[in-house]
Amino acid sequence: MTTKIIAKYYEGLGRRKTATARVRLMDDGKKTFLVNGRAVEKYFPTEDMRLIAGLVLAKFLPGDKFSVSAKIAGGGIHAQAEALAHGLSRALLKLNPEHKPELRKGHLLTRDARMKERRKFGLKKARKSPQWSKR
Repeated sequence: MTTKIIAKYYEGLGRRKTATARVRLMDDGKKTFLVNGRAVEKYFPTEDMRLIAGLVLAKFLPGDKFSVSAKIAGGGIHAQAEALAHGLSRALLKLNPEHKPELRKGHLLTRDARMKERRKFGLKKARKSPQWSKR
């Protein structure tokens, strides 16, 4: 019978619009960053997205050997990057609660609750109405 050594991890849940990110920060000595089983460079094609997602790690864990694994679902690519940053912030808070003032100051712990407004009946979109005709 083989025994597996399971590394200790810290989990955080991040959300933005309809995107949800389950982030695990593992203390296993490796420095990997996987999003849905792919490297972060492959998942987020632009540098802006990678910056949004990895800014938290670069600032609070610059040289540490932590590996990040994230499962992201829903939303668009930008919302997913912001959800990942939110989830990473929450996981970091569990790892070291002393980071809380800095994370708060950077607005990384606050859930951005802005959502798309629902469509109303009689209208084309949430607020756009059909063209008015006098006759």
